[in-house]
Amino acid sequence: MISSRNNRLRDNGPAPESAVSLYPGSVMHHRMKPKTHRFDYRVFSMLLDLDRLKEASRSSWLFSVDKFNLLSFHHKDHGPRDGSCLRQHVEMLLADKGVAAPKRILLLAYPRLLGYGFNPLSVYYAYDEDEMLTGVVYEVRNTFGGLHTYALPVEPGQMSDAGVRQTQRKEFYVSPFLSMQQHYCFRMLPPGDSVRVRILEKDAKGPILSATFSGERKKFSTGSILGECLRVPFLTFKIMAAIHWEAFKIWRKRVPFHPRPAQDALDGGPDRHNRHASLASNE
Repeated sequence: MISSRNNRLRDNGPAPESAVSLYPGSVMHHRMKPKTHRFDYRVFSMLLDLDRLKEASRSSWLFSVDKFNLLSFHHKDHGPRDGSCLRQHVEMLLADKGVAAPKRILLLAYPRLLGYGFNPLSVYYAYDEDEMLTGVVYEVRNTFGGLHTYALPVEPGQMSDAGVRQTQRKEFYVSPFLSMQQHYCFRMLPPGDSVRVRILEKDAKGPILSATFSGERKKFSTGSILGECLRVPFLTFKIMAAIHWEAFKIWRKRVPFHPRPAQDALDGGPDRHNRHASLASNE
């Protein structure tokens, strides 16, 4: 559990200097309407420096880049999903929003476990030469094979001691129990000693769903990998199973069903080729 002290930006410390870090923690979802529903699962994420993936792969014999292992990271799971350079991909997304090429880009994501991985949300953090956060890219996947990105510059007034606050109109179909006529309110504590990602989904009448990930940094090593794999067996299999199990429970509560948009069904996911999203306004 994250201490209240580390909920503040000034106490959380700078982004880790290591090529890869481990962030054990928990995911929580709380639906407020039309029926309440809540769940909480223990998980762990990795934070990777996209310029130092070879160095990261030497951190433990249990971790590999683009190769099978107990834990692994694969380029083709992210971005264009063709194995191409993710740094260039993120730079392009942010450049279209007026953000200068970052000095450093960190990616927070679940690893593959025994070759299987699924990331409902991956987050890229872009830093300038002064180690200031200049942009955030939210990469969203759904269980229908679609992937969409929201590339948001960190604008004046969005950063405070509580972290980063950004908003974005929903542009991508994720859950059959949530409509498309909604907005996201992102609240982010950038990675340091702790990391926190909070998404509040709202419609015209107010909040519908709050989703959070909170984790605390550990050194990425063979010992910490084994420890987390024992505490959270079959991490990525568990994530996919939990998605469907919780959806079944929501369906049993007779929450209204929203079918996939027609174009989404045809393309296998909206914005499959053009994943640029509009700039969010301040909350």
